[in-house]
Amino acid sequence: MPSRESDRVFQSYGRVCNNPQFFVDFYDRFMNSSPTIKARFADVDMKQQRHLLRNGIMQLVLHARGMADTKLRDLAKSHSRTGHDIDPAWYDLWLDALIATIRYHDPEYSDEVAHAWRTAIMPGIEIIRSGY
Repeated sequence: MPSRESDRVFQSYGRVCNNPQFFVDFYDRFMNSSPTIKARFADVDMKQQRHLLRNGIMQLVLHARGMADTKLRDLAKSHSRTGHDIDPAWYDLWLDALIATIRYHDPEYSDEVAHAWRTAIMPGIEIIRSGY
């Protein structure tokens, strides 16, 4: 059953995800959080990457609302050291960039919304991170 936090997150994501600039701004923040991360995206099709991000965030939100973790385990495999080799430490930077971008784009952003995001999606992030 969805929690109050996951309800807040679901509503917040609904407010921001229909604006394509949200995903552009997210990647600007995330890539600028580390030269190493920026370099990893040098030859990436960012239009496709933004589509993948949109789906990935939705999977985190749906997991927080009670959906099985199957898709997140698939993401864990693709992001593992034998996949895209995504450093587990980068997920903290990823989450910080996400919250900062939500703050900018969600007209109903508050400390409670930020807390709800962190609380609701952290278990899903840990599933992905643990696959490394």
